[in-house]
Amino acid sequence: MSRTIGVAIGIPEPWGSELRQHRALAGDPQAQSVPPHVTLVPPTEIPGGDLSDVEEHLRKIAARHSPFELHLRGTGTFRPVTDVVFVVVAAGIAECEQLESDVRSGPLIRELHFPYHPHVTVAHDVPDRQLDAAYDRLADFNARFRVWGFTLFEHGADGYWRPQRDFPFAGAEVGPAPA
Repeated sequence: MSRTIGVAIGIPEPWGSELRQHRALAGDPQAQSVPPHVTLVPPTEIPGGDLSDVEEHLRKIAARHSPFELHLRGTGTFRPVTDVVFVVVAAGIAECEQLESDVRSGPLIRELHFPYHPHVTVAHDVPDRQLDAAYDRLADFNARFRVWGFTLFEHGADGYWRPQRDFPFAGAEVGPAPA
């Protein structure tokens, strides 16, 4: 038995619900099954399904990091390489990059298909006019919040990504709080 996991920074409320609604408005079929997030480790299969080594690794990584401010502002796209529109990480980029590098090591080491670029997907693999509309609708999006840690997600047989465990940073209170 294997399990498919991912590691991400969740987007707190009220912005999480707002971005999910925009993804649904874009016609993205993953709007309800993928919570709004900044990916640290993309979908990764864990052979055997035992997450104990992964969880211990994530606990150690979280203990070495501190809370930081994440600023999401405006939109970007990966077109023409991939049909993705996203909300831009305007501040907190270096922290996300360092965290991603640390998390994607040990039992979670893997090659990436593209260089790491922190972002929040709001439309994926939908027709161009829907990508354009999502890009325009969220051009003025603006959110700032304190990142308190990250979450281990598991992909269910029903296609939904569900949080399994939070990993708070050293000195952080568990749970997101606006900056």
